[in-house]
Amino acid sequence: MEIKVLNIKGQETGRQVTLNDEIYGIEPNDHVLYLDVKQYLGNQRQGTHKAKERSEHAGSTRKLGRQKGGGGARHGDINSPLMRGGGRVFGPRPRDYRTKLNKKVKVLARKSALSYKAQENAIIVVEDFNFEAPKTKDFVNVVKNLKIEGKKLLLLLPDTNKNVYLSARNLQRTEVMLASSLNAYKVLNADVLVMTEKSLETIDGILTK
Repeated sequence: MEIKVLNIKGQETGRQVTLNDEIYGIEPNDHVLYLDVKQYLGNQRQGTHKAKERSEHAGSTRKLGRQKGGGGARHGDINSPLMRGGGRVFGPRPRDYRTKLNKKVKVLARKSALSYKAQENAIIVVEDFNFEAPKTKDFVNVVKNLKIEGKKLLLLLPDTNKNVYLSARNLQRTEVMLASSLNAYKVLNADVLVMTEKSLETIDGILTK
């Protein structure tokens, strides 16, 4: 699959790049994508949730009423889960949601996500660029020139570029990340994937080892 290379003004440069069929032309594996996205979202969780159970509440342990003959259910102390303000039964406790996946599974997930974007024609390749200074207005103009306004955008860069990153930081539905840090969730979460020529080479080098 060949894609025309554009500049940041949205004009064709006269060059084309060929997307590697081993990465962008495979049959996507939905189950692998599910596993990778589940792992990514789980790894973002702090896992610090906590609810007090009856033994942790600060309340009297006096028995509220006699065991039998009250005409209703038995009650223990005021910390009982049956009482208003009592403890919670099987409440959440701090835990670690992180999981592990094999490297080959993660590679296949990234290939599957990129293949979906290629099928949707949602990949744009631009020549490498930089800004003289961090200006949000400059990045907004690039988005307008590429005719992707209002879409959730993921821009992949080959190296850290502070000016480009700061220019896009305040924009909603826009994210800039390194090609080496690419993951399936970020690709699937974006409407349009914008890559520079060098970032395309970086991805090829990582996913075709």
